[in-house]
Amino acid sequence: MRIVFAGTPEFAVPALQAIYEAYGGGLVAVVTQPDKPQGRKGVLTPPPVKEEAVRLGVPVLQFARIRDNISALAALHADLMVTCAYGQILTQDVLDLFPMGVWNIHASLLPAYRGAAPIARAIIGGERETGVTIMKTELGLDTGDMLLAASTPIYDSDDCGTLEERLSRIGAELIVEALEKIERGGAVLQKQGEGFTCKKVARTEVDFSRTAREVSCLIRGLSPSPFAFARAGGLTLNFWFAEEVECDADVPAGTVVAASAKEGLVVKCGEGAVSITELQPAGGRRMTARDFCNGRKLERGARFDQPVL
Repeated sequence: MRIVFAGTPEFAVPALQAIYEAYGGGLVAVVTQPDKPQGRKGVLTPPPVKEEAVRLGVPVLQFARIRDNISALAALHADLMVTCAYGQILTQDVLDLFPMGVWNIHASLLPAYRGAAPIARAIIGGERETGVTIMKTELGLDTGDMLLAASTPIYDSDDCGTLEERLSRIGAELIVEALEKIERGGAVLQKQGEGFTCKKVARTEVDFSRTAREVSCLIRGLSPSPFAFARAGGLTLNFWFAEEVECDADVPAGTVVAASAKEGLVVKCGEGAVSITELQPAGGRRMTARDFCNGRKLERGARFDQPVL
């Protein structure tokens, strides 16, 4: 079985490694996004999947638009393609190149959280469980028939980064199992029910009038990027992590109820409060909230601005 793998970010690397280990020379090419400028100096940087493919010695194809490179894909004479966070929409003429289908590793339990940013959106949505689904790709956005799925809890200690790492490992195991079924002709597919599509996430100002759980989930879902943030005392703070805590203080939402090296930074919410455990002042470095409070840059009783909606 001749396989093409299409992926781009770090999330896709474990799946690439697993397919290479299971199929070796059967992995005929890796397709990924073009190198992009990174950092203030704009250094041209290859995607993580390209770096790993080069290390493994697998040929790499980088297309600005995959649909404009049908002949290059056809020349691979591949039976099947696996996609994982590739980042481009596949057209029907791309799908038609692979007689055994195109199979996607999607980081949610479909049909929930189709589309972009399913990991962040699951945390922000307060879900207690998520997972990975292996689905056969069709023209609709993540609406194809499902082959396999595996779940994992979302812990209160998870942010988007830790959950993404765990799901990437699950996806790597699941795709090898899926390919074995496909190769044997034992792939039994299940149609999806009604679901919903989530949008990309963006840097978001925290609304502390929400419940403590909603605020905590927002902060964890947007960490380590693109961040939830808030402003108080002339400071703009990016939040890395927060946890729910009890609070009976009769003060408005957004009020700092603790700001010390001993207690850390605790902010009243519409219901309950959150303890901000890690943060990063704009233009500064990441630090614990206790270290931040030790600098006395924010006093108890300060008030975080309410976002303009």
